[in-house]
Amino acid sequence: MTSEPSNSSPSGPLRAFSIIAAALFLNNTVALMLGPLLVDIAKEFDISVAVAGQLIAAMSFTWAIFAPLAGPFSDSFGRRLIALIGLGLMGACILAAAFAPNFYVLMILLLGTGMSGAMIPPNSMAAISDVVTPEQRGRAIGAASGIATAAAVIGVPVVAILANIADWRLPFIVCGSLLLGIFVLSWLWYPKGPATELRSFSYLSRFRELASISVFQIGMLANVSQRIAFYTVIGYLAAFLIDTYGTSVGETALPLAVVGVGAVIGSLWGGVIANHRRRLNFVASWSLAGGATALILFAIEPAIWVTVFIAFGAVCVLSVGWPVFQTFATDVSGRSRATAVGMMSGSSRLGGVLGSSLGGAFLAIGGFNAVGMFCFVTVVISALIMQLFMREPASVN
Repeated sequence: MTSEPSNSSPSGPLRAFSIIAAALFLNNTVALMLGPLLVDIAKEFDISVAVAGQLIAAMSFTWAIFAPLAGPFSDSFGRRLIALIGLGLMGACILAAAFAPNFYVLMILLLGTGMSGAMIPPNSMAAISDVVTPEQRGRAIGAASGIATAAAVIGVPVVAILANIADWRLPFIVCGSLLLGIFVLSWLWYPKGPATELRSFSYLSRFRELASISVFQIGMLANVSQRIAFYTVIGYLAAFLIDTYGTSVGETALPLAVVGVGAVIGSLWGGVIANHRRRLNFVASWSLAGGATALILFAIEPAIWVTVFIAFGAVCVLSVGWPVFQTFATDVSGRSRATAVGMMSGSSRLGGVLGSSLGGAFLAIGGFNAVGMFCFVTVVISALIMQLFMREPASVN
């Protein structure tokens, strides 16, 4: 990885990669942290869990909007500037959210969190794809996705433990402080690279270029449908365990860690197949398996650890597609990689918006059984889109 001149020592590239990995990990921890906190937030503000779930939808909403908007800035002026802005604003919003006096202030701050957090993943993935060969791009993006997804194994369970020690506000204090710490280290170590040199700022033209690629637009639609199911399972699993088995927030930490391992395994495996010529067929098949498993997850009530391992399987296969869709975006985007990955990330967060909001609506109407059916229908739609309308770029075939 190209580093700043001041980081020309052998440790420079390692420092740069470490700080990007830490940013991805914390970014995804914040994106997923609300799941185990919904019950406590609902109790404090005297609202239902379904209403509290709209906090996830609010954060995902601004995330979906700003992820593609930040891409052209990164492509034109470099990765470091966007990384610093995203980390600084996200850290400030999360830290302030710890002191939110009511539900509405908390929602406003989470809207800001989504806006700033949206800048980090596409910017980081573009930085990685800038320095690897096309043949290695899938594995590199898969590894980075695995690091980010490890937040589900480590970050989210730690959030649950912190909430159990004090209340739901402590995880916000810890995450906000860590993000601001990463901001300081990024100021020192984040690589500039050749992308920081001034280029002509062609903002709208980058979107027009990608909008002209029909297979890219279809890929975003397939990704939205698939990520709806993923975020619905992740967002409502802790509430399901608490409601069904009477566990405390702290007691969900270990089950969430186990399920998070499934997400990491799925992301790493997605990186392995991300350059395979039949990758779309693989993802379509596995997404159907994930939807069927999610349907079973919310429909039956066996022993709690049987439920946990069913959730592990669902999250594992539903995670395979994300590195593939990101790699697909870089394959078709030319020099506008951050814009393409940002748009794909935006479609992923749109899946988070729809998964949280519609998942909450189905929960309110028909209970968790309806949530499982909702997950299954969305992956069927994704698989149909991929099989009927999505084609590989010529360079991959």
